[in-house]
Amino acid sequence: MSDKKIILTGDRPTGKLHIGHYVGSLKNRVKLQNSGEFETFIMIADMQALTDNARDPEKIRHSLLQVALDYLAVGIDPAKSNILVQSQIPALTELTEFYLNLVTVSRLERNPTVKTEIKQKKFGQSVPAGFFTYPVSQAADITAFKATTVPVGEDQEPMLEQTREIVRSFNNIYGDILVEPEGYFPEEGQGRIPGLDGNAKMSKSLDNAIYLSDDADTIQKKVMSMYTDPTHIHVEDPGHIEGNTVFTYLDIFGDDTDKIADLKAQYQHGGLGDVKIKRYLNDVLQATLKPIRERREQFEQDPAGVYQILKDGSAQANVVANQTLTEVRNAIGVNYFD
Repeated sequence: MSDKKIILTGDRPTGKLHIGHYVGSLKNRVKLQNSGEFETFIMIADMQALTDNARDPEKIRHSLLQVALDYLAVGIDPAKSNILVQSQIPALTELTEFYLNLVTVSRLERNPTVKTEIKQKKFGQSVPAGFFTYPVSQAADITAFKATTVPVGEDQEPMLEQTREIVRSFNNIYGDILVEPEGYFPEEGQGRIPGLDGNAKMSKSLDNAIYLSDDADTIQKKVMSMYTDPTHIHVEDPGHIEGNTVFTYLDIFGDDTDKIADLKAQYQHGGLGDVKIKRYLNDVLQATLKPIRERREQFEQDPAGVYQILKDGSAQANVVANQTLTEVRNAIGVNYFD
């Protein structure tokens, strides 16, 4: 097998991307892309999004372009990264079908990521079969491109382990065809940022996010509404840093560590108001997000050009995925007429 390092990563198109996506994955993707060490495939996983949005396909169709715009805005370069659309790669569906025979229902039920998401989405006993089996579809996505490296959050490690199990089972039965992927995780403290309301997760569904496409006024309003320290009622009151969303964001986005340390000391001592630290955070976020928003607005002027990037990327990805599918079909022995 080749020693070349290959990345497969992506997002479900269920809405615009927010700064949680930027911190948790997009920054890393740009960094890895620009390192020159990887062949990079970035997938807009529309079929996976349909597993729990099948009755609202227009949401997926609309969000496809929005996600692509966010990718281009943060610096994902189609000359360096292959941006593809999952549903346009037919080989993925066939690979999923082969892999389903190597996984038991009980094993899927034990997947902690799936269990958590089923609970969050309140499916109860009405879990769509496509959603229940999407770890197998993810395995097809990863192995189709023989990805060695998958940038994910820590909570996605169980999904990767499921893929590795499928790879081991397949290779043990049919020969050494597939590649076991490894995870590439964000630096400690950079993987997930809390929502504006202090909720542990920034989420579209919770309406507690700052989006990469938000204009300056919207960002300012959202920052000024952020959760801080409920015990810090008066300016002179000593405040708490831990669990204070504003300082969490400053630690992530701020470059002036000395100033941030000084603000923390003042806040803990008393005499520093929430409005002042929120204004400083607003300045920091505006500086980070303005160039991203301006690039996004430029690409937004040419949606046909963006769709062409996705079409070209999908065509290139098809060549790679079809080669893997041919190897898989030959290994299993369903190449009857070749």
